[in-house]
Amino acid sequence: MGAIALALSSSVLWGVADFLGGLRSRTFPVAVVLGVTYAASLAVMALVVLARGEGPPSAEAVGASLGAGLVGILGLSAFYRALAIGTMSIVAPIAATGVALPVLAGIAGGDRPGVMSSLGLAAAVVGVVLASREDDGGAADARQQRISVMLALAAALGFGSYFVLAKIGSHGDVAWALTLSRLSAWPFVAGFAIAALRRGGRRPNLVALAGLCGIGMLDLGANLAFNYATTIGELSTVAVASSLYPVTTVFMASIVLGERVRGVQRAGVVVALTGVVLIAAGS
Repeated sequence: MGAIALALSSSVLWGVADFLGGLRSRTFPVAVVLGVTYAASLAVMALVVLARGEGPPSAEAVGASLGAGLVGILGLSAFYRALAIGTMSIVAPIAATGVALPVLAGIAGGDRPGVMSSLGLAAAVVGVVLASREDDGGAADARQQRISVMLALAAALGFGSYFVLAKIGSHGDVAWALTLSRLSAWPFVAGFAIAALRRGGRRPNLVALAGLCGIGMLDLGANLAFNYATTIGELSTVAVASSLYPVTTVFMASIVLGERVRGVQRAGVVVALTGVVLIAAGS
């Protein structure tokens, strides 16, 4: 029960962080948003590790944590860009279907999903197809929608891979796993952020910087809850529960931005989220 509570907490924190991060990415370059948020979370975790004074875990855990950082930043970059150019209420549920990857990894390892998990996987696929249907707007809008959907699918792959690797790293040590995952991604994030600013990207002022650091803390809190949950619960169940973040993101997009989607797309969002719940119920 503790693992599920932590996983659900991570989903709420991720949902808020994703909405705010996606919103900020409409004002500042995605690389700059990620650069600041990752710098803030890396600084905090570095201080935590130094204060604890414990050495790194096993080579396997270190390697998994470093890998988790790389796939995680690729997924988050694609996700923030998709949120910036697409409809959040459609992008977020599509990205959440990445939870199927830990389930499939379990199947490859010998797990046999039940009827509900199988139905959930099928529903997730159908939901993505329906939510991805183009609206009746112009060609430019349709093209942008296609791009946002492809980015959301790339984010799903990145997030799913992160779930699997983060579990391996966290079983070595949660604090080191979070620190190493950010450390491996930081050079790429910093490089792209500097390049974006040199190309004329908008620079955040002190107030915006503080807000971006806050988003970094929300994301760090979500990762902390998820990583620790994987050490006390099954990956498939924890990953699915953590992937309910679109509920928060869609709700905030509806309330704050007044987003509205077509009936078929709305049905796709519901079906995709239902698939996530069915996978959790069958795990």
